Amino acid sequence: MDNNNFSIVSNTIKNRRSIKPAMMNGNKIPNGHVAALLELADWAPNHGNTQPWQFIVYADPAKFCQQHADLYQKNTAAEAFNPTTFNNLTHMGDNVSHIVIAVMKRGDLPKIPPFEEIAAASAAVQNLLIGATALNIASFWSTGGMTLRPEFKEFLNLGDDDNVLGILYLGYANEHPEGKRKVPVEEKVKWMD
Repeated sequence: MDNNNFSIVSNTIKNRRSIKPAMMNGNKIPNGHVAALLELADWAPNHGNTQPWQFIVYADPAKFCQQHADLYQKNTAAEAFNPTTFNNLTHMGDNVSHIVIAVMKRGDLPKIPPFEEIAAASAAVQNLLIGATALNIASFWSTGGMTLRPEFKEFLNLGDDDNVLGILYLGYANEHPEGKRKVPVEEKVKWMD
Protein backbone atom coordinates (compact mmCIF):
# COMPACT_ATOMS: atom_id res chain seq x y z
CA MET A 1 0.00 0.00 0.00
CA ASP A 2 1.28 3.45 -0.92
CA ASN A 3 1.01 5.17 2.46
CA ASN A 4 1.65 8.63 1.00
CA ASN A 5 -1.30 8.45 -1.41
CA PHE A 6 -3.53 6.97 1.28
CA SER A 7 -2.55 9.76 3.66
CA ILE A 8 -3.40 12.44 1.10
CA VAL A 9 -6.82 10.91 0.35
CA SER A 10 -7.51 10.25 4.03
CA ASN A 11 -6.67 13.82 5.05
CA THR A 12 -8.81 15.27 2.26
CA ILE A 13 -11.82 13.17 3.27
CA LYS A 14 -11.37 13.96 6.97
CA ASN A 15 -11.01 17.69 6.26
CA ARG A 16 -14.22 18.01 4.21
CA ARG A 17 -16.65 20.27 6.02
CA SER A 18 -20.06 21.77 5.44
CA ILE A 19 -19.44 25.50 5.34
CA LYS A 20 -22.61 27.55 5.19
CA PRO A 21 -22.90 30.07 2.34
CA ALA A 22 -22.88 33.03 4.75
CA MET A 23 -19.36 31.95 5.85
CA MET A 24 -18.06 32.14 2.27
CA ASN A 25 -16.16 35.26 1.24
CA GLY A 26 -17.48 36.03 -2.25
CA ASN A 27 -14.25 35.27 -4.15
CA LYS A 28 -14.84 33.59 -7.51
CA ILE A 29 -13.77 30.05 -8.29
CA PRO A 30 -12.38 29.67 -11.82
CA ASN A 31 -14.96 27.91 -14.00
CA GLY A 32 -12.25 25.41 -14.93
CA HIS A 33 -12.01 24.28 -11.31
CA VAL A 34 -15.77 23.73 -11.15
CA ALA A 35 -15.58 21.78 -14.43
CA ALA A 36 -12.80 19.63 -12.93
CA LEU A 37 -14.99 18.91 -9.88
CA LEU A 38 -17.84 17.84 -12.17
CA GLU A 39 -15.43 15.51 -13.99
CA LEU A 40 -14.55 13.90 -10.63
CA ALA A 41 -18.27 13.52 -9.91
CA ASP A 42 -18.65 11.68 -13.20
CA TRP A 43 -16.35 8.89 -11.95
CA ALA A 44 -18.72 7.72 -9.20
CA PRO A 45 -19.55 4.00 -8.95
CA ASN A 46 -22.92 2.98 -10.36
CA HIS A 47 -24.79 -0.23 -11.12
CA GLY A 48 -25.31 -1.09 -14.79
CA ASN A 49 -23.25 1.92 -15.88
CA THR A 50 -26.41 4.05 -15.82
CA GLN A 51 -24.48 7.10 -14.57
CA PRO A 52 -27.69 8.56 -13.08
CA TRP A 53 -26.35 11.97 -12.09
CA GLN A 54 -26.93 15.33 -13.63
CA PHE A 55 -25.68 18.73 -12.52
CA ILE A 56 -27.07 22.16 -13.28
CA VAL A 57 -24.46 24.87 -12.74
CA TYR A 58 -25.09 28.52 -12.01
CA ALA A 59 -21.97 30.69 -12.31
CA ASP A 60 -24.24 33.60 -11.29
CA PRO A 61 -25.62 32.56 -7.88
CA ALA A 62 -27.83 35.66 -7.63
CA LYS A 63 -29.81 34.50 -10.68
CA PHE A 64 -30.59 31.11 -9.17
CA CYS A 65 -31.32 32.55 -5.72
CA GLN A 66 -33.88 34.98 -7.16
CA GLN A 67 -35.50 32.14 -9.14
CA HIS A 68 -35.58 30.00 -6.00
CA ALA A 69 -37.17 32.79 -3.93
CA ASP A 70 -39.70 33.53 -6.69
CA LEU A 71 -40.60 29.84 -6.87
CA TYR A 72 -41.18 29.85 -3.11
CA GLN A 73 -43.40 32.91 -3.34
CA LYS A 74 -45.39 31.57 -6.30
CA ASN A 75 -46.02 28.18 -4.65
CA THR A 76 -46.70 29.22 -1.07
CA ALA A 77 -50.18 30.16 0.11
CA ALA A 78 -50.46 33.76 1.34
CA GLU A 79 -51.14 32.67 4.93
CA ALA A 80 -48.03 30.43 4.93
CA PHE A 81 -45.72 32.85 3.11
CA ASN A 82 -42.82 34.01 5.27
CA PRO A 83 -41.02 37.19 4.11
CA THR A 84 -37.91 36.16 6.07
CA THR A 85 -37.74 32.86 4.16
CA PHE A 86 -38.18 34.74 0.88
CA ASN A 87 -35.38 37.14 1.84
CA ASN A 88 -33.09 34.30 2.98
CA LEU A 89 -33.60 32.41 -0.30
CA THR A 90 -32.98 35.60 -2.29
CA HIS A 91 -29.67 36.29 -0.52
CA MET A 92 -28.43 32.73 0.14
CA GLY A 93 -25.82 33.06 -2.60
CA ASP A 94 -24.53 36.54 -1.82
CA ASN A 95 -21.11 35.20 -0.75
CA VAL A 96 -21.11 32.16 -3.02
CA SER A 97 -19.12 31.65 -6.22
CA HIS A 98 -21.15 28.90 -7.92
CA ILE A 99 -24.32 26.95 -7.27
CA VAL A 100 -24.67 23.39 -8.51
CA ILE A 101 -27.99 21.57 -8.38
CA ALA A 102 -27.44 17.82 -8.03
CA VAL A 103 -30.02 15.53 -9.60
CA MET A 104 -30.55 11.80 -9.77
CA LYS A 105 -31.70 11.37 -13.37
CA ARG A 106 -33.20 7.87 -13.48
CA GLY A 107 -31.36 5.54 -15.85
CA ASP A 108 -33.00 3.42 -18.51
CA LEU A 109 -32.55 0.07 -16.75
CA PRO A 110 -35.75 -0.53 -14.77
CA LYS A 111 -34.24 -3.63 -13.10
CA ILE A 112 -31.97 -1.33 -11.07
CA PRO A 113 -33.80 -0.21 -7.91
CA PRO A 114 -34.25 3.56 -7.52
CA PHE A 115 -32.32 3.56 -4.23
CA GLU A 116 -29.23 2.34 -6.12
CA GLU A 117 -29.55 5.23 -8.54
CA ILE A 118 -29.85 7.67 -5.61
CA ALA A 119 -26.82 6.08 -3.95
CA ALA A 120 -24.78 6.38 -7.15
CA ALA A 121 -25.75 10.02 -7.69
CA SER A 122 -24.96 10.72 -4.03
CA ALA A 123 -21.53 9.15 -4.54
CA ALA A 124 -21.04 11.55 -7.45
CA VAL A 125 -21.88 14.44 -5.11
CA GLN A 126 -19.38 13.12 -2.56
CA ASN A 127 -16.68 12.94 -5.25
CA LEU A 128 -17.38 16.59 -6.06
CA LEU A 129 -17.25 17.61 -2.38
CA ILE A 130 -13.97 15.75 -1.77
CA GLY A 131 -12.47 17.35 -4.87
CA ALA A 132 -13.62 20.77 -3.65
CA THR A 133 -11.86 20.17 -0.34
CA ALA A 134 -8.66 19.23 -2.18
CA LEU A 135 -8.86 22.60 -4.01
CA ASN A 136 -9.57 24.48 -0.76
CA ILE A 137 -13.09 25.25 -1.97
CA ALA A 138 -15.79 25.51 0.67
CA SER A 139 -19.04 23.64 0.07
CA PHE A 140 -22.50 23.30 1.53
CA TRP A 141 -25.02 20.62 0.48
CA SER A 142 -28.52 21.91 1.16
CA THR A 143 -32.05 20.56 0.75
CA GLY A 144 -33.72 23.69 2.11
CA GLY A 145 -36.29 25.98 0.60
CA MET A 146 -38.13 24.49 -2.37
CA THR A 147 -35.48 21.84 -3.09
CA LEU A 148 -37.54 18.76 -2.20
CA ARG A 149 -40.92 20.06 -3.33
CA PRO A 150 -42.57 18.86 -6.57
CA GLU A 151 -42.58 22.41 -7.94
CA PHE A 152 -38.77 22.41 -7.89
CA LYS A 153 -38.66 19.23 -10.00
CA GLU A 154 -41.08 20.89 -12.40
CA PHE A 155 -38.91 24.04 -12.48
CA LEU A 156 -35.98 21.81 -13.53
CA ASN A 157 -38.10 19.85 -16.06
CA LEU A 158 -37.40 16.55 -14.31
CA GLY A 159 -39.33 13.34 -14.79
CA ASP A 160 -41.47 11.62 -12.18
CA ASP A 161 -38.71 9.08 -11.41
CA ASP A 162 -35.96 11.71 -11.07
CA ASN A 163 -34.93 13.20 -7.72
CA VAL A 164 -33.31 16.44 -6.69
CA LEU A 165 -30.51 15.53 -4.28
CA GLY A 166 -29.79 19.06 -3.23
CA ILE A 167 -28.23 22.40 -3.95
CA LEU A 168 -24.46 22.61 -3.64
CA TYR A 169 -23.14 26.04 -2.70
CA LEU A 170 -19.47 26.46 -3.64
CA GLY A 171 -17.09 29.25 -2.74
CA TYR A 172 -14.05 30.19 -0.77
CA ALA A 173 -14.02 30.72 2.99
CA ASN A 174 -11.51 32.27 5.34
CA GLU A 175 -12.37 29.90 8.19
CA HIS A 176 -12.88 26.14 8.23
CA PRO A 177 -14.63 24.59 11.21
CA GLU A 178 -13.09 21.66 13.03
CA GLY A 179 -14.67 18.28 12.40
CA LYS A 180 -16.08 15.90 14.94
CA ARG A 181 -17.98 12.65 15.14
CA LYS A 182 -20.63 12.05 17.81
CA VAL A 183 -20.15 8.28 17.93
CA PRO A 184 -16.74 6.57 17.66
CA VAL A 185 -16.29 4.47 14.53
CA GLU A 186 -15.81 1.35 16.68
CA GLU A 187 -19.47 1.65 17.76
CA LYS A 188 -20.63 1.75 14.12
CA VAL A 189 -18.72 -1.30 12.88
CA LYS A 190 -19.30 -4.96 13.63
CA TRP A 191 -16.50 -7.32 12.60
CA MET A 192 -17.62 -10.86 11.77
CA ASP A 193 -15.46 -13.99 12.02
